[in-house]
Amino acid sequence: MITSFAIPTFPEATGSFPMVTDATSKQLFTGLVLTKNMEFVDDLLTFEELGSYLKSQGCHVANLSSLEFSVKNGIGGCLRSILRQFLMITLDAADVSILATWYREQGSCNNPVVIIIEDLERCCGSVLSDFIIMLSEWVLKIPVVLIMGIATTLDAPKSILQSNALHHLCPCKFILGTPLERMDAVVEAVLVKQCSGFGISHKVAVFMRNYFVSQDGTITSFIRALKIACAQHFFVEPLSFMLWFLLGDDNLMLQGEKYGLSPEMMLKHALSLPSCQSIGSDKIAKQHGETIVNGLAELKKLQCQWSIVILCLYEAGKCDKVTLLDLFCEALDPDSFKSRAPDNGGGLENDSGVSSRDCYKNQQYHTTRNSGFICQAVQKLRDLPAVQIFKLLKGWEKYTVNVPQIHEKVKKLLSEVKSEDGTGQDLSTISKRHASRKHLKIEDSKAVNEKAAKLLESMVRNYMQPLECAAFHEIVCFKNVNALQTVSV
Repeated sequence: MITSFAIPTFPEATGSFPMVTDATSKQLFTGLVLTKNMEFVDDLLTFEELGSYLKSQGCHVANLSSLEFSVKNGIGGCLRSILRQFLMITLDAADVSILATWYREQGSCNNPVVIIIEDLERCCGSVLSDFIIMLSEWVLKIPVVLIMGIATTLDAPKSILQSNALHHLCPCKFILGTPLERMDAVVEAVLVKQCSGFGISHKVAVFMRNYFVSQDGTITSFIRALKIACAQHFFVEPLSFMLWFLLGDDNLMLQGEKYGLSPEMMLKHALSLPSCQSIGSDKIAKQHGETIVNGLAELKKLQCQWSIVILCLYEAGKCDKVTLLDLFCEALDPDSFKSRAPDNGGGLENDSGVSSRDCYKNQQYHTTRNSGFICQAVQKLRDLPAVQIFKLLKGWEKYTVNVPQIHEKVKKLLSEVKSEDGTGQDLSTISKRHASRKHLKIEDSKAVNEKAAKLLESMVRNYMQPLECAAFHEIVCFKNVNALQTVSV
């Protein structure tokens, strides 16, 4: 927490700064954010959203672009921009004492002033250096935190800033993930872990993936398409309000009257959905809500199991650079699910002799001509060394805790992973230095790896049912890819 020691009086706040001889007292806490040359649109939104989050935590935030650190504008231009954002008025005078007075008038010493500079490398080095030196002279009266975006290398400040300005920085480094890493984080949080209950069809997922790639990997384009899909779904589907049921709020389940729907209308619409035509009139419940309640409860269960299997596959696929976005698209394919269902031979290797490496070769988004991402992840398990298989199983243990029939099998496999001395000591407790000296092994290593691969295959076969293969999925799943294409492209 960066705070002032006390609220200064008006003369103290606006008067000249006392002489400070201790260099550490004049240092500015600085966050250096390496963006790794991310797309310009994503770059802007990253710092915009960071600023919004910091504001929600009580910080005073000002965003400055590199244009404000030009020779033409000088320090005065930077200060005027900061004062305009904080005071909400445009001032001709640019004096840091005005900022000090404003900060004092806020009445709280607990909230720092955060200044975000979006692109350090495009700033004029001399202007930015003078700006840093000026802020350091006032840091005891205005607790300032700098956040500076860097596109190329964390050593960039050394080549841009003057040495006397560098001495006033107390840096902390933050490295953002690659576009694919950030995309996987979005997919996991929003679509795989079912944070909202909302889902998308296989065709929509493939379109959004291709749209993301065609837009040079901008996450902004993907999120925009996802928002459009969500808005269109809620606009078109009358029963979409039942998403609340999937979030655990059962009481909202049958309150259709709030949305202009009687129980009879809800039941009629639900049973007219294409996915429910196979239920048959003899299986329709006499209680008007029972069919929908049971159907959505089953849908919720299937989505949870599907998510768990996807995350387990991702743990294995990461060892072979398989992305979650690719796994997500493939796992949504209802045709692939039907081909690997128990009635069709079961497993990822069927009766026709086609291996798991070939079973998805007809999909348009595969990594190689003869393998799909799911098969690639399963196959990778057979090649993992002891330490990696142990870490992977620990991840599975966490994901499967709510599915006892899988969880127990994972724990059994974990118990077979032992160190050479046979004590059963967890490999995670062995230091890297110790592990490099000590030969680690798995009891019958190949057998355990094969068991893990077979377990994952059975999870895929028995628990990874795509959303489109479940009854009532139309209530929560957006499928109109043509409408999305029309709006997005």
